[in-house]
Amino acid sequence: MSSNSILYSTKQNAPTAEYDALDMAYDHFNAMLFEGRLPLVMITLRGGKRVRGYFAPERFSSRTEETNAHELAMNVDHFEGRADKEILSTLVHEMTHVYQHVFGNPSRGGYHNSEWAGIMENVGLIASDTGQPGGKRTGQRVTHYIVDGGPFDKACADLLSSGFALTWQSKKSGGTDKPKAKKDKVKYTCPDCKTNAWGKPRLHLVCGECQLRLCADDDNER
Repeated sequence: MSSNSILYSTKQNAPTAEYDALDMAYDHFNAMLFEGRLPLVMITLRGGKRVRGYFAPERFSSRTEETNAHELAMNVDHFEGRADKEILSTLVHEMTHVYQHVFGNPSRGGYHNSEWAGIMENVGLIASDTGQPGGKRTGQRVTHYIVDGGPFDKACADLLSSGFALTWQSKKSGGTDKPKAKKDKVKYTCPDCKTNAWGKPRLHLVCGECQLRLCADDDNER
């Protein structure tokens, strides 16, 4: 079978199994890090953005019941070159946003506040705008780093030791990557209604309809 072949009739290694794997990981970390208190969410695989993941509250509504579901999106464009542990830390990063939305007081417009940074620390992820020790713990653009031997580190090791693995990622087009010219304007997109806006880099824009921070092309993680 060639490297460009497509899976057809077999369910073995079916691409949709990636959703099952992420659902399993969500349940595992919910039990190990959040005392099973987080609600069910719709995990989606997205691409085309610079964010590694994002949380959109009540993004979906049931077609058969009077109920809504939050979206927890994972960007498959950021799977390549990252170990499963790093990708799963993004999953838990977004799970802390779910926790704060349900039990805490998130700031409007997607700002990462000190309460959220405390939730991250409790699960063994340290908020940092640089992704390294010493970075700012709060702000509009904040990622994280993993505490060695911390709660996430141990829970992730337990999951990976069971044979858990992520098996799919974005397929990048061939050719040599050319350096990108510096942008005078950046595209910003609402993660919920997908409204777009353009402006200077590093603007803090909020969707007037959804009250969510617009994600910029140069964002790293929400």
